Amino acid sequence: MEIKTVDTMEYVTTLRELTEDGHEVRMVISGNSMSPFIIHHRDSICFKKPDQDLKKGDIVFYQRDNGQYVCHRIYKVKKDGYYITGDNQNIIEGPIRRNQIFAIITKVNRKGKWIEPGDFWWEFFAKVWIRIVPLRMMIMKIYGICKKGFIS
Repeated sequence: MEIKTVDTMEYVTTLRELTEDGHEVRMVISGNSMSPFIIHHRDSICFKKPDQDLKKGDIVFYQRDNGQYVCHRIYKVKKDGYYITGDNQNIIEGPIRRNQIFAIITKVNRKGKWIEPGDFWWEFFAKVWIRIVPLRMMIMKIYGICKKGFIS
């Protein structure tokens, strides 16, 4: 069996076109910016073209002005645009224009289990984790130290 390597930009562009045609698509996540909720190469996301107003806590897919595709969470909605951050970040990016956002994440396959809005972990990250951006790095550092202590 031959394994084909696909350019990430080309792949996401194709998935974006499918969402614009009304399809919901699935993709394995790449990168660590949405950790600890979504883990690099372990978890996957389903996304579609937004059919509702976007709000704080929503996970969206957008394209930066430099062409880079990003999957992050909405931190704040203001008149000038959306302010967005990854779950593993303490820097807020924005304003992001509405026309840069092409998809909303509808569910996440996390550790082999589907998680959707309304589930505990979805709501924790959308309502609690998003409110403690300045404390995240300290919490993650303490968690890492504790995890190492339990493994040793």
